Amino acid sequence: MLKICRTEFFFVFLHPMSIDESIVRFHDYMASERRLSSRTVEAYMSVLAELQSYLRGVEVEQLDDLTSTDLRTWEMSHMERGENASTVKWRLSAVGSWLRFLRKHGMFDRDLMASVNAPKQPKRLPVFYQVGEVEHLYDAGLFADNYIGQRDRLMLRLLYETGMRRAELVGLRERSVDLDALTIKVLGKRNKERIIPIESELARNISQYLTLKHQEWDDREWMFLGRKGHQITANDVYLTVRRYMTLLSTADRKSPHVFRHSFATHMLNNGANLRAIQELLGHESLQTTELYTHVSLEHLKDVYKHAHPRARKK
Repeated sequence: MLKICRTEFFFVFLHPMSIDESIVRFHDYMASERRLSSRTVEAYMSVLAELQSYLRGVEVEQLDDLTSTDLRTWEMSHMERGENASTVKWRLSAVGSWLRFLRKHGMFDRDLMASVNAPKQPKRLPVFYQVGEVEHLYDAGLFADNYIGQRDRLMLRLLYETGMRRAELVGLRERSVDLDALTIKVLGKRNKERIIPIESELARNISQYLTLKHQEWDDREWMFLGRKGHQITANDVYLTVRRYMTLLSTADRKSPHVFRHSFATHMLNNGANLRAIQELLGHESLQTTELYTHVSLEHLKDVYKHAHPRARKK
């Protein structure tokens, strides 16, 4: 295991630097200067500790001795173990961050990553629920007529009708909802707020739910509470989705994020503007949202295949 210790920062080095020392300095930079979360720092250190162990096995302990070939063979060792492309790509990204730091601060002068290619990831279209499957969420009698049942009902409808992320649902506060303006304010990734419109029926559902909640619990801060009156967890949301959608859907996956995919796909199939969907989902890049155009195209191909008389004959 890599041992981390505090050292002073220097930007000019007159002596050969060991890989161990360079990783320690990178750790200090991430934790002290960039002030990344301990979880993020730990993830980077885990990758670099594993790389360091590999390099020791091939007798590479000094930065000056490190080559692109070493990094490529390390990459291949992970591929041969059966790791998926996205995991290997993340490992290379962590190593690339370390090497960029070293070059930027004068500790290394070669761009080794320029000749290291990340494995290609197969394009996977998002899984989504069919409209008919989601419509069953609005069937009378599906949810128990008590606080937990009505909480589950509203959580699932919010996931589908707003496209919000699981973490955003967990973090909802009562003050996040403006029933008069028919909007919900959510706190997304990197603490970015966005406003999502809701329709009047959903607003009535929220009002009814809050009345029931206040009869059950005094907490007026968090929107959704667990059985003991505490804020729900991400796992609570996952288990709730699994419980109901296992009964209702044949989709390969049943998770909160599938509702997000369903929201975007159903909006696009019904003529919504791609940029509007980008704003509603809180995507920084339109390229991320464009993935749903592929889903929409596959949907149109399927409709054509089953509806056009000539296509049906083949």
